[in-house]
Amino acid sequence: MNLQKRSQLALGLILVLLGGWFIAQRSIPELAVISELFTDWTITVIGVGVLLLFLGVILGAPGLAIPAAMVSGIGAILYYQNQTENWESWTFMWTLVIGFVGLGVILQGLLGGGFKHKLIRGLNLMVTSAVMFLVFSAIFSAWNVFGNFVPNILLILLGLWVLGRAVFNSMPKKSVVPKTEIEEKS
Repeated sequence: MNLQKRSQLALGLILVLLGGWFIAQRSIPELAVISELFTDWTITVIGVGVLLLFLGVILGAPGLAIPAAMVSGIGAILYYQNQTENWESWTFMWTLVIGFVGLGVILQGLLGGGFKHKLIRGLNLMVTSAVMFLVFSAIFSAWNVFGNFVPNILLILLGLWVLGRAVFNSMPKKSVVPKTEIEEKS
């Protein structure tokens, strides 16, 4: 089945499910009450990301995993901010979007192949995001709840981990030297 036919099938299925959901919601009052709990605008943003991932799986387009993770992740940040009314946390929360891209790259590898390479790329993006999150949250004093030194200590530990990894990766690798013909004859 080609991409156009799969796209039409996916869109048709989504429209039928949405129509059925809306009819059920209007017909069954208890369902309407339950659905109100999950129709917060931030949940809708997360749902759009999940829908993108679903479409990517159905259409055989693993590349949709990256925007799906980004949209759902931003929805999760907005959900947190909406629940806590901590809107000024955006000054450092935006750094998590890079980690969401990393998660999307890993999902893309799971769905479309090249998993080992994409796992490494995705984890690198997630570590970069975590470092930036720690730096920006330390700069904007978001960690005062845990004490003044917690983000600084975390940054030092993360820096030591990065240094250790760099030193370990720069060490010469042991290689197996093939035996020469003279050694094999003896």
